[in-house]
Amino acid sequence: MAADTPITELPYAFGSPAAMGLLRQTAEDFQVEEELGHEPENEGEHLWLWVEKRGVNTEQVARQLAQAGGVRQSDVGYAGLKDRHAVTRQWFSIQLPKSDTGQADRWGDEQWRVLRVTKARRKIRRGGLRGNRFTITVRGLRGDLAALEDRLGRIADRGVPNYFGEQRFGRDNMARAEAMVSGELRVRDRHLRGIYLSSLRSALFNAVLARRVTNNSWDQALSGEALNLDGSRSFFVADDIDDEIRRRLAAGDIHPTGPLWGRGEPPSRDGAGDLELQIVTTCPESWRQACVAAGMSQERRPLRTVAADMRWRWLASDVLQLDFRLVAGAYATTLLREVVGG
Repeated sequence: MAADTPITELPYAFGSPAAMGLLRQTAEDFQVEEELGHEPENEGEHLWLWVEKRGVNTEQVARQLAQAGGVRQSDVGYAGLKDRHAVTRQWFSIQLPKSDTGQADRWGDEQWRVLRVTKARRKIRRGGLRGNRFTITVRGLRGDLAALEDRLGRIADRGVPNYFGEQRFGRDNMARAEAMVSGELRVRDRHLRGIYLSSLRSALFNAVLARRVTNNSWDQALSGEALNLDGSRSFFVADDIDDEIRRRLAAGDIHPTGPLWGRGEPPSRDGAGDLELQIVTTCPESWRQACVAAGMSQERRPLRTVAADMRWRWLASDVLQLDFRLVAGAYATTLLREVVGG
């Protein structure tokens, strides 16, 4: 399987889905609520706004907030980018040292509104969130719905492969990234270069994960595995896979990981390390060289993600509503493809 295989063609953990359905028929069918993991202090020079939006992306709201507050867009902070074709709720911060909450609760338009205004002593930083809660409605379901129920139980119990989703790759990021590293495309914009490099790095990870799904080790530990501690960026290398490791894997306390390529040697060893190197060396060497040249360091990403508090209910005979939480960096679309394909 090629490293740049589209997410729609990557192997499934539980076989091809038994049912198909329609997503995002309305904005309300895909609801996302951000969880930062901490509350603002209600004092300080940063105004924090809890914003609900639909039909507009995070960066567009940030630009409008900067205009409303009379500040540079760089003075507006947010933790992550949220879907445009959805109803999403997330925090934004604006540095306004001499301002009270004023009229901020009245800012917005037909696509976004401020639900809450408070203050904090710091700006919201990119990536500074614990996770997201999703409420997703799938309509027009057809197929073996009894098998779908069984599949949902398996997903809730074991999780799903933690592929980078289609949002990471965009419409043509991989083609542009390959043209950039081959010298055919010159990219001066640092932001775009970062996007293209991230696409290459993510494709390498997905290639490793796809092989682990194929050999059914995506939620198991191999010798020399770098094991991630759930909900953190920490990991440890396990040379011997004993009953305690297996127990913690089954409980979701730890997860096997794959490489996010960069400078240095991957920490994985033995069976896990050998398999990773075997897979990434089948990918263009220029991809790895570009990540190293850009100054990226070797990092790890869990091979699986387990949805917390996963529940589902039938709104009609062919309408299913899912409710679950994912840690930061995991994609709801990656979970949904295991449910209804795509």
